[in-house]
Amino acid sequence: MIRQKVDIEDNGKIRCDACPVLCYIKEGRAGACDRYANEGGELVRVDAFTVIEKRKEHGGDVIEFLPGNELPEWNGSLVNTQPTFVTAIGASTTYPDYKPAPFIVGQKYDDVDMVTVVTEGIFSYCGAKVKIDTDRHIGPERALVRVNDEAIGHVTTGEYGSQMLSLGGVNHLTGGSKKEGRITCEALLKLCNREAVEMRIDDGVDIVVQAGKAPIINGNEEVLMRVGCGSATIGMFAKQWQPHVDEVVVVDDHITGVLSEHQAGKLLGMPPTGIRVKGRKSTPGRYFQVAEPGVGWGGTNIDDPLSILDEFKPAHAKPGMRLLMVSTTGEQCAFYILDENLQPTLTSMPEALRPSVERVAENCEPSLCSVLFIGGAGGSLRAGVTENPVRLTRSIRHSLTHVSCGGAPAYLWPGGGITIMVDVMQLPSNAFGYVPTPALVAPIEFTLRQSDYADMGGHIDHITPLESLVDQVDRCVEVDAVNSWPMDKRQFHW
Repeated sequence: MIRQKVDIEDNGKIRCDACPVLCYIKEGRAGACDRYANEGGELVRVDAFTVIEKRKEHGGDVIEFLPGNELPEWNGSLVNTQPTFVTAIGASTTYPDYKPAPFIVGQKYDDVDMVTVVTEGIFSYCGAKVKIDTDRHIGPERALVRVNDEAIGHVTTGEYGSQMLSLGGVNHLTGGSKKEGRITCEALLKLCNREAVEMRIDDGVDIVVQAGKAPIINGNEEVLMRVGCGSATIGMFAKQWQPHVDEVVVVDDHITGVLSEHQAGKLLGMPPTGIRVKGRKSTPGRYFQVAEPGVGWGGTNIDDPLSILDEFKPAHAKPGMRLLMVSTTGEQCAFYILDENLQPTLTSMPEALRPSVERVAENCEPSLCSVLFIGGAGGSLRAGVTENPVRLTRSIRHSLTHVSCGGAPAYLWPGGGITIMVDVMQLPSNAFGYVPTPALVAPIEFTLRQSDYADMGGHIDHITPLESLVDQVDRCVEVDAVNSWPMDKRQFHW
């Protein structure tokens, strides 16, 4: 736990200055954010102060040094033969931001003197981009996303095989009612800490979103994201279908594919079948708008795939022709034989055809929700790094300073300011907090060479050697194997 000296009121309360709310906290109680508490007249940081290490011997397991945990393989030293990185998780904030960052840590890495400046930033300008791997239609673009009837964001442009949400942002956090801001903040906190959030989309679905888990749409857990659009599916599996069928229709809300008309079918020498598909024809074998969007076959609103077909042309269609209709995930499929009246009759799927249909599903990836925290760090927290904040921004742009969040690699958006985005699955657990202003509290670290830090006009007098932090660290976590090491020299211009 991290303790701060604060003024104590006559009634024994502490006034916390960690954020603009400035709570008065009674003995034994926590502030409104549940991150700071009054313990014996001292302001105590409740959450664990976290470092990460490269430790191969534990095989990726999380190692926590907390009371009651006995780990005999640990020799009692924070700094071992593996590199160690101090994250901003549990480090505290800099409010009011003229103060130096809570920890400015110096250490050697590859014989280079490095500095890592860590701060839990208070982000009013923040949100989450959510990627939902599903073919289902969840709501029209720009439809509001609601939690407890309050708008927290909107549906944005869909991507290949995924629906996308843009949530939070300053307009929802501060630009609406007090209730809207509070609920938006609560939803963002849960999402960023990998918890489930129930949402309702205007003119759309009820959905449960949780990072790293499959979405639950209208009470049904999704299993697969689509292998591709209908046209792409035809291209992938045309050769496998050709010996067993005369026609294949891959139903898709966006681009429905028809094998005999498709270029893949033409190259395989498949003759016309006289099939007629409703919708707007694009290029041969590709149809748009065959049905309305929905949660049925291929992201359409249909349960009966024959509803997208018109009468077959008798000039080409023949009784006995074999027709396969399948969705872009392979979860729905049906096999038909044309009768004497050229009407498709549902028939049992031939065993020779079944493996190719199953291969559609086999090639689909699992349906998951991905949550990316996005925040603007171009504000006053930069004063915790240097007395001339613009020098930090320039240093980042010139790749002299590396930005990370809880040790995880952060994508830096081009353009002005310091706008970062990070996958919450790559951060240690419970990395995010909140303050009831409302705003999220997110870890952010700036790492650079000590010489560059001095040239920047950084708070050199506040550099603390890594070894001196041993007694203050509550938790040590092994870095995720998929993450690049925060102090990797490839991140910098050495």
